[in-house]
Amino acid sequence: MGAMTMAEAIIAAHTTDNVAPGAICQVKVDFAFANDITAPPAIDEFRKMGGVKVFDPKRCGILPDHFTPNKDIASAEQSKKARIFARDQGLMYWEVGRVGVEHAFLPEMGQTLPGEIVIGADSHTCTYGALGALGTGVGQTDLAAVWALGETWLRVPETIKVVMNGKPSEWIGGKDLIIALIGQIGVEGARYKALEFHGDAIAHLSMDDRFTMANMAIEAGGKCGLFVPDEKTLAYANARACRDFTPIYPDAGAKYAQVVAIDAASLEPTVALPHLPGNAKRARDCAEMEIDQVFIGSCTNGRIRDMELAANILKGRKVHDRVRLMVIPASYEVYNEALDRGWIRIFTDAGAAVCTPSCGPCMGGHLGILAEGERCVSTSNRNFVGRMGHPKSEIILAGPMVAAASALTGRVTDPRDL
Repeated sequence: MGAMTMAEAIIAAHTTDNVAPGAICQVKVDFAFANDITAPPAIDEFRKMGGVKVFDPKRCGILPDHFTPNKDIASAEQSKKARIFARDQGLMYWEVGRVGVEHAFLPEMGQTLPGEIVIGADSHTCTYGALGALGTGVGQTDLAAVWALGETWLRVPETIKVVMNGKPSEWIGGKDLIIALIGQIGVEGARYKALEFHGDAIAHLSMDDRFTMANMAIEAGGKCGLFVPDEKTLAYANARACRDFTPIYPDAGAKYAQVVAIDAASLEPTVALPHLPGNAKRARDCAEMEIDQVFIGSCTNGRIRDMELAANILKGRKVHDRVRLMVIPASYEVYNEALDRGWIRIFTDAGAAVCTPSCGPCMGGHLGILAEGERCVSTSNRNFVGRMGHPKSEIILAGPMVAAASALTGRVTDPRDL
């Protein structure tokens, strides 16, 4: 094959098969993991396959984050099963109080690195594309096979080149950019394709913004969302890496299925209205929509930059008396830094409930479930029917600044209007 896209180049580095869009390749996997929901069925499948030992306990992990701290007996039993297997196998396992939301925690621990293939039994495994890793989600049976063999099959995706130019304003973050993109191409616009991000806007984005964007590649149907490693990427990875890694880059002259342009400089604070992440609207155009709850957290926007932006808006102000504000830092690294910087006190003084690192209400787990007819502004990644509770509740996706501003006013609010 000639010049390769980034996805093609990463796959080529992990296989001896011929790499071309549509080809099925057998690839070596660098890290494979599950959470407290997906690990127990993966463990069952591993044993049904005749699995005895995982291929490499240092490259296999379980992270309890969805229904933890255990919300009921069923979730406690799930976690117990995962914990026993992890201890028996000697694989990577982090207990409640030390873990975080998997897709925020693993990069912090240096377990997902540039140039790698990362397989997770969770759809938002595409988050690691922010580091220049091909992360993608699989079902529990596929994960069990990876644990046993250290390999999997991947169909080589076509790639959409996303060119984001212009310097985003101070009111624009990764969430606004990715919602704008999904609004443009639709929730199936990248179905089984890789998104590869380019353009001079990228240099202005923090790693936290890039994690947000890669995380939501799946919301456009994407197999993965890849950022080309730059100085910020390598500085982040080198400071945390738990093993050697080799960054991989796309070739000049690579063939793309499509090129999509986004003018980052002209973008305004953006939200996604129910019930699809592609229902993009300017926040200012939704000001009449009253809300009952705000959630700031998740693997999409629970990182330190998100906490900082929210704290800057909430400082010295009070949450609207009709609104519940849930703030859930995505890891203890984030939680402790927010504590040290005084942001946790800002949140609680404002009237927020601050909870232990967990997925929380994102997928209707716990710590903020919605009742019938309630509406929530959430910094999470999905606003499907019933995602955070009652099927007749509504979720509006937003970045941390829109979310914090909305918590203060009791309606969808452009932070510039404060």
